[in-house]
Amino acid sequence: MTGIGRFAQVIVDIAHADVDRVFTYAIPEGMALQVGMRVLVPFGHQRKEGYVLGLTGESELPPEKIRPVESALEDYPAILPPLVALAREMSASAHCPLAETLRLMIPAQMRGGRVNIKSEKTAQLIVSGEEIARARDRQTRSPKRRLLIDLMADGEEHPLRELQLLVRSPLEPLRALEAEGVCRLHDREVLRSPYPDEPGRVPDPVLTADQRETLDELLPALRSRAGAFLLHGVTGSGKTEVYIRAVREALRLGRGAIVLVPEIVLTPQMVQWFRGRFQDEAAVLHSRLSAGERFDEWRRIRLGTARVVIGARSAVFAPVKDLGLIIVDEEHEATYVSDRVPAYDAREVAASRAAREGAVLLLASATPSVLSFAKARRGDYTLLEMPLRVNGMPLPEVKVVDMREELRLGNKGMFSQALKEGLEECLAAGEQAILFINRRGYAQSVVCRKCGHALGCPSCDVSLTYHAADGQMHCHYCGRTSPLPGRCPECGSAYLKPVGAGTQRVEEEFKKLFPGVPLVRVDNDTTTLKDAHRDLINRFRSGAARVMIGTQMIAKGLDFPRVTLVGAVLADSSLNLPDFRSAERSFQLLTQVAGRAGRADRPGHVIIQTYKPDHYAIAAAAGQDYRRFFNTEFERRRRDLYPPFTLMARLLCQAADEETARRVSGALLNRVEKLLNDNPALKKRVLFYREDEAPIKRIMGRSRSQVLLKLLVHRESDLVVAALQQMTKEDWPCEVALEINPASLA
Repeated sequence: MTGIGRFAQVIVDIAHADVDRVFTYAIPEGMALQVGMRVLVPFGHQRKEGYVLGLTGESELPPEKIRPVESALEDYPAILPPLVALAREMSASAHCPLAETLRLMIPAQMRGGRVNIKSEKTAQLIVSGEEIARARDRQTRSPKRRLLIDLMADGEEHPLRELQLLVRSPLEPLRALEAEGVCRLHDREVLRSPYPDEPGRVPDPVLTADQRETLDELLPALRSRAGAFLLHGVTGSGKTEVYIRAVREALRLGRGAIVLVPEIVLTPQMVQWFRGRFQDEAAVLHSRLSAGERFDEWRRIRLGTARVVIGARSAVFAPVKDLGLIIVDEEHEATYVSDRVPAYDAREVAASRAAREGAVLLLASATPSVLSFAKARRGDYTLLEMPLRVNGMPLPEVKVVDMREELRLGNKGMFSQALKEGLEECLAAGEQAILFINRRGYAQSVVCRKCGHALGCPSCDVSLTYHAADGQMHCHYCGRTSPLPGRCPECGSAYLKPVGAGTQRVEEEFKKLFPGVPLVRVDNDTTTLKDAHRDLINRFRSGAARVMIGTQMIAKGLDFPRVTLVGAVLADSSLNLPDFRSAERSFQLLTQVAGRAGRADRPGHVIIQTYKPDHYAIAAAAGQDYRRFFNTEFERRRRDLYPPFTLMARLLCQAADEETARRVSGALLNRVEKLLNDNPALKKRVLFYREDEAPIKRIMGRSRSQVLLKLLVHRESDLVVAALQQMTKEDWPCEVALEINPASLA
């Protein structure tokens, strides 16, 4: 929609309920605006950025009250119309100001002009043939100008930085040549590239029968511009090749594609695969890019230079015009849920975009979430299955080791006898191994052996984790670090002992057993620097490291042909979490990490160490049997009334002090009771509600309390949720947020 109106309807970029409405501004003569453009407008006594949401030829306001738009911040709409509509939808569902959701659609650094187009000065001859020789001959008194003419004689644009390597201070001589009409100086945009290693073009592999059957379902849907699919493919079945062929078909149809991955650590590998096929048509978006790289990638996407986007959660908002396909890889991952305001689930946003823009939605995983698989069984998604690995190799052989028996036999170490022997055989054969434990650090906590006191974070209600690498106590919630004290702060005893295990302790014990074997450790502590995750992964892939030790960051999606052994050092860590999804997450993690073994031409072996060998999640993971796990878990949730049969809703209160948080949660409980007592029909849909402290009472110095509800899945429950949302918008003395089936109930 082009700027034919006299007035612009603008949302000012202030995330506050008092200004959550459009304001009318006059469009100056000669200024062309479009819906979705960012503009600078006067607002009160300030100048503010805003978003154009509409254009009109008339206004009911008196002319003297209408102020003009000062300028457009870009000469194109930064937010495409479908994304404006998406922002409106998210604002309504999250009950937050529209400015808040519009901000999701652009790189954060664009606001306030904190990032700009990078350019470099170039020079180019504008004369040719014999004129070059005559121009050179005229420079009798300037050897520099003659040399510059010789260097630019090919007629190409030459960056000033390149000419400076050969000619000292070339700018003034170039300006003199420009004044003579011999050359042209020009500022050319330079893209900040996040691709240090550019892959060559990769040929297509031969498709398997499973891949062909899957594509036979997907490609017609792309042509008809509709369809939602759940792809259940075992680890190593070649799901990525299906993605690539589907994306290629979308491009052939003149449409774009978005591929979401759950972890930043997976992005470089996926980007390498896609750029090997699509070259510069592929772009990447994730939080580890610099502000300049992210801005330049976003502009390539917005201007249509790149039509394939690979990225983490926020890439679901990429400004892809004529979107034809959205793929959500490892769709079961909780990292797709953002709990920041405005909270969103990238899978739900992807479904909304696909439906609105006539695109195909493809969710994919070797271990689909219980909710997604239940939807596929109900018919909401078309279920596609790839049960065989690409190379015909069997799934890895899995051995479950009962660590209670190891302890009875006198083995008090972290590695069972079976895992030690497996590592010896793997390393002797020149192969690689992965050791997985879903905790970083050295020890989960430090406990006084005299009084039992566990050292805790003064800002968070959690135990501190000991990190042997720096000898410090770390809080994994607020980031606080402190030295390990010499004595117990409670009783003064010197008997402080690290207990539990993490990646650092696994690393230490491995080095004792296998000194000199090169390894890499991949967790949040070793991947904080830009590109660190890619460097570690590349070191392992190249064979420079023989063993990789890591958390869930390495459990899925990564492809290492020489890995033949995977050891899950402590499979129970996620089983013991106080969350109704703990069994599901344990099964998914173990199945995914087991899938890293035996992906090429050598058989894989997996050793799962556990204190609960008979648990149904452990047994199903050992058998690589998704349906067995799903059926057991689905019936358990039906019996105990957990999602997807119910909704878990939480009003979370966070305040500077415990008294305020509990006072607000108590008042909210009274409001909930009144709502339900006044509406008996709604009360029938609420199974229980209670007020208490949050499981973690304090995080980052803020006390936390909650009102927790369990509701039946019913249309009347939606009215309860809407009422709870309305409660959060009232003027409380602390922060109040509503969470529906939150990723964590901590």
